[in-house]
Amino acid sequence: NSGFSCDKCDFETNLCKALHEFNLQPGWIRRNGRSGIRSPYFDHSGNESAYFLSLSPEMQSSSATLRTNVFLPTDEEHVCQIRFHYWVSGALMVGLQKHSEDTVTNIWQVSRELQSQWKKNTITINSTEKFEV
Repeated sequence: NSGFSCDKCDFETNLCKALHEFNLQPGWIRRNGRSGIRSPYFDHSGNESAYFLSLSPEMQSSSATLRTNVFLPTDEEHVCQIRFHYWVSGALMVGLQKHSEDTVTNIWQVSRELQSQWKKNTITINSTEKFEV
């Protein structure tokens, strides 16, 4: 058990336990729809005072990374599923870095979509060694 089994993170009070708590990379801000920077003006449930992570306005044309803590290897009993809601105005990629590798392997991506709306996705990860996402 990696200690993160079925943790739910809504960013209401802080970052997820699974994310590097003090490693919010430059470019990410925790905000809600009322901050009025730009869309989205509400979270995935339509709540305008609920918090989510967003690229800060000055990062519009560049990229920023979020890393998880280290997860333990997966097997038949311990599957790793990451479920998340996303709103994309540029591109979003999810990468997997196994501990024996220096490179991040892209395991899911989506680029600019025509309609501006929240979508949700679930990624199942299999790894015989410790990994970060």
